[in-house]
Amino acid sequence: MKRSTLISTAGLLLAAYIAVPLALGGNQYVMSMVVAALIIGGVAMSWALLGNLGGMVSFGHAAFFGVGAYVSALTTVKLGLPVFAAMLLGGVGASVAAVIMLPVLRLRGPYFALAILAYAHIFRILATEWSSVTGGSGGVNNIPGLPSVFGFDLASKTGAYLVVLTLVVACAFAYSRIRASHYGIALRAMHDSEDATRVVGVNSTLLKGAMLLVSAFMAGLFGAFNAHYINFLEPDYAFNSLWVTLPIVAAIFGGYRTILGPVLGAVVVYLVDQLIFKSLIPTGHQLVLGVLLVTMIVFSPNGLLPLLQKWLKKALSKEKAKENAHA
Repeated sequence: MKRSTLISTAGLLLAAYIAVPLALGGNQYVMSMVVAALIIGGVAMSWALLGNLGGMVSFGHAAFFGVGAYVSALTTVKLGLPVFAAMLLGGVGASVAAVIMLPVLRLRGPYFALAILAYAHIFRILATEWSSVTGGSGGVNNIPGLPSVFGFDLASKTGAYLVVLTLVVACAFAYSRIRASHYGIALRAMHDSEDATRVVGVNSTLLKGAMLLVSAFMAGLFGAFNAHYINFLEPDYAFNSLWVTLPIVAAIFGGYRTILGPVLGAVVVYLVDQLIFKSLIPTGHQLVLGVLLVTMIVFSPNGLLPLLQKWLKKALSKEKAKENAHA
């Protein structure tokens, strides 16, 4: 990694971990909106990973989100498992749910997307009807919140922000390592010609299945976090279609072919919608999201993050040209 990239990454992390809590920590409402945006951003990143590396478009990530939330919630409420261990188990539970979906890898395009969507509805019905375990439509109450660490309450808005930010950073790092690996190169080559990669010995089905499991784990992890953040869970919320539509909008708006573009898109889209458009247009304010998305697709099809990077590169080149002219 280039030195300039390391410095900029370190600066962004420093700002995210220190500057944001200092600036917004006193405003509980705004901080809660930022936490919600990062949850959506995490799911958007997992959706983009599946599309970029697995070459699959999913309409059913609500299944992974909901399964992760229920596994984590139930293992803490019924078995007394520590929250962070239960959250990891929630991610594993979502991956197990993805294993059940592996047969649909034989499908392509919209058929795969609709099959995954069908699984999401199946899991929602299962959570509703299996009341002896899940509590049915009444949901799960009194889910343990995030614990205190060294006297710092992670259940507070600032604490929850730091936890979900750490999850986003960890998933982004894992995403980057997978993409840079030999497997990532093979997966990206499959986008041009899956048949050609098979000829050279690449097991495309195995790699695509692995990406489905990784994507499910990430989505389940954020679902598990959300369950302990809000301390309540019921089927219609856990498997709500919003956990599919909002991440897709965020990923496309921010730049789904980049690693952090979906997160940036979620933060911008969700905060602008909740803090500005919701107050201006109380009814139907989410229609503005469609306008924003169409505008971004028309003027910058690659998304917001590549556009910002392009602007920054131009600004730096102009600044460097001025310095050379004065030298």
